[in-house]
Amino acid sequence: MGTLLARAGGGAWAWAWAWRRAGGGERVAAAGRRLSSSPRSTLDVAVIGGGLVGLASARALVLRHPSLVFGVLEKEEELARHQSGHNSGVIHSGIYYTPGSLKAKLCVEGAALCYKYCDEKGIPYKLCGKLIVAVEHEEIPRLKALHERGLQNGVRGLKLITAKEIQAKEPYCRGLMALDSPYTGIVNYRQVALSYAKDFEAAGGTVFTDFEVEGMEMTKESPTGSKEGMKYPVVVRSSKGKEIHCRHIVSCAGLYSDRLSQISGCSSEPRIVPFRGDYLVLKPEKSYLVRGNIYPVPDPRFPFLGIHFTPRMDGSVWLGPNAVLAFKREGYKFYDFSFRDFIDATAYSGLWKLVCKNLSYGVGEMYRACFLKAQVKQLQKFIPEVTIDDILRGPSGVRAQALDSNGNLIDDFVFDGGTGDIGGRILHVRNAPSPAATSSLAIANMIADEVERRFEL
Repeated sequence: MGTLLARAGGGAWAWAWAWRRAGGGERVAAAGRRLSSSPRSTLDVAVIGGGLVGLASARALVLRHPSLVFGVLEKEEELARHQSGHNSGVIHSGIYYTPGSLKAKLCVEGAALCYKYCDEKGIPYKLCGKLIVAVEHEEIPRLKALHERGLQNGVRGLKLITAKEIQAKEPYCRGLMALDSPYTGIVNYRQVALSYAKDFEAAGGTVFTDFEVEGMEMTKESPTGSKEGMKYPVVVRSSKGKEIHCRHIVSCAGLYSDRLSQISGCSSEPRIVPFRGDYLVLKPEKSYLVRGNIYPVPDPRFPFLGIHFTPRMDGSVWLGPNAVLAFKREGYKFYDFSFRDFIDATAYSGLWKLVCKNLSYGVGEMYRACFLKAQVKQLQKFIPEVTIDDILRGPSGVRAQALDSNGNLIDDFVFDGGTGDIGGRILHVRNAPSPAATSSLAIANMIADEVERRFEL
């Protein structure tokens, strides 16, 4: 999560800002600005959301159906501003996910497609690998089970390695045993997203920025005053009064997927509850401590993965993230607050059931968010040499976590539509959790298949 700075002070802020400028984030920001003044007001399919999933889906659709008219509606002035531009940049291999699940299938397939796409487009990436490290004896059975799961999912090159082999790969890392995933990599996903947009526009698609969808309804008369105009019966309105007329809609709205579903008259479940993840950053002179990704063994008692070490394309190393309730859906700073978002989250029974089931974990995350020493203590389990003097507060991101009314995290991808005039013309991507960035091209192919089936393109 995160390419923008959320919390840093004094010299730390100045250093981190310079680091971001040098790392390529600013170079792609200008390319993210897209024309929003196209005269075209009718579309065969409108894709809502200019992030990785929305852009990849729009790209897949226009390449399959070059004779149709497609558009992407993005509420920001630039593309990939939120989850797609606020993530760790890891190309996941597909180890963690339940065999047979969409997550497992799409991640393994998506990783292969991601590497192939980057090679074709000249987008730089690093095949730096990942170690999932057991630091306690009771973690070893879970690590072995994870190995079996990864093999069932078809993950390439997986193997269990010893403590000595851990140090050969990561000289400063300590562990009893590790799962070595050599085909895990890193990339700048915002650069990938902008490349998808470039492909989409080159194939004839149009990107409408500064178009925040506020309403949808069926039109009762032709926008052009002709029978031909009635081919586009759905009116999509922006918060600034702009209108797009279309035949069908694909909603890839991320943090706002539940609200877009309600606007369209479809179900409000699952609900999105935002969780902020704050990263720390190793000071440049300490980056030698980490070569590749270093992850903990997941604990099934807890809802989130835990802190890990993530190298970045610019040479920096991120540490974290934690996971705390965000008081704003796009609240990347500790003090960001939205009354509506806060009420939406705290009034939802599913959140309180989640909190009750994970109270001690939640309290621990809040404590570590406030006190760096507590986070450093967790990091030292893997790399003892890391001290509080070696780190800075770094970027943050917000995860669009889907919850059901029983307080269960929705672990897999959720796609649905609805009933009625508009509900039958819309496909909602309700939940596209990590590894959605890795899986974006595979997800796009699946969405394109579903759009063809539902809408008979």
